[in-house]
Amino acid sequence: MKIEAKTYSLKLKNPFGISRGTRTSVASFVIIIEWGDLKGFGEATVNPYYNTSIEDFESSLNHNKSLLLLEELIHPTLYWDKLRSVLGDSYFLICALDQAYWDLYAQIHKTTTRSLFGFSKKSQIQTSYTIGLDKLSVMLDKMLANPWPIYKIKLGGNEDLQILRELRKQTDAIFRVDANGGWTVEQLLAWEEELCDLGVEFIEQPLAAENWEGSKIVYEKCSIPILADESCLVEEDVGRCTGSFHGINIKLMKCGGITPALRMIEQAQKLNLKLMMGCMTESSIGISAIAQFLDVLDYVDMDGALLLSNDPAFGVELKYGKVIYSDRLGSGGRLY
Repeated sequence: MKIEAKTYSLKLKNPFGISRGTRTSVASFVIIIEWGDLKGFGEATVNPYYNTSIEDFESSLNHNKSLLLLEELIHPTLYWDKLRSVLGDSYFLICALDQAYWDLYAQIHKTTTRSLFGFSKKSQIQTSYTIGLDKLSVMLDKMLANPWPIYKIKLGGNEDLQILRELRKQTDAIFRVDANGGWTVEQLLAWEEELCDLGVEFIEQPLAAENWEGSKIVYEKCSIPILADESCLVEEDVGRCTGSFHGINIKLMKCGGITPALRMIEQAQKLNLKLMMGCMTESSIGISAIAQFLDVLDYVDMDGALLLSNDPAFGVELKYGKVIYSDRLGSGGRLY
């Protein structure tokens, strides 16, 4: 077994804004695990909100690499336990290693990663396309340049209703709103009726992550489904979302990869929470890992690689919301 890493600077086609700021590029850390002639791939990207950096990824991997190597193949869930015991709470790095190992393990068993999960197949859902927060004219241009059946619209300011009104004039597509914690209880309840009229399907993380009291009020009073993102990072957060959110958005990097995501899904199903999986700005390596979960999700946001001008990888393809799987084994994502 060999473990190596490659670093990339992912350039966004356009500046990408949310309520916390705007980015034009993102650093990516791609893990490659080799077993004989086979290679598995996984990815973690840098996100200041979660205090991650390439330097920390490299330092932790180099310091602990000898402890992460295997002499005999074990199940990915057991390998995740090993990763957690060695790397602690470095969930982004654990995610990249976990993704790579699942990819490799499935290839060794001559199958796809998703086939190992045992999900009952249902009609495939479509992914949304994200319109980052910007000047109204820029948001309109982005939407018109990218016709799509579902848009995830980043908001988080006082002009949000006007933005939605103008976007709605140009399309009949489904709208999903993500405020990234930028709203207040009072704003949301005051806007609720018009948000319904504008065809908003659900709202993702309207309030600050720590505002659980406000989330309970919104959950009880708002007729639009509310999904947790920043309030639901890891497995331990799922149970807290009951009575405060209608569903959760699982992100592989936040929770530590495929293995804990499977456990979060099981918990959420028992609690009758809606299931969404979202992406960071990431390459087709990370996006292909997310695609393995489609059979069990209610919603998915996996357009991260579409927003890039220099994707260093290939894997699943997205065409007008439809996800087209690679014909390769494992998760299907590969570096060029």
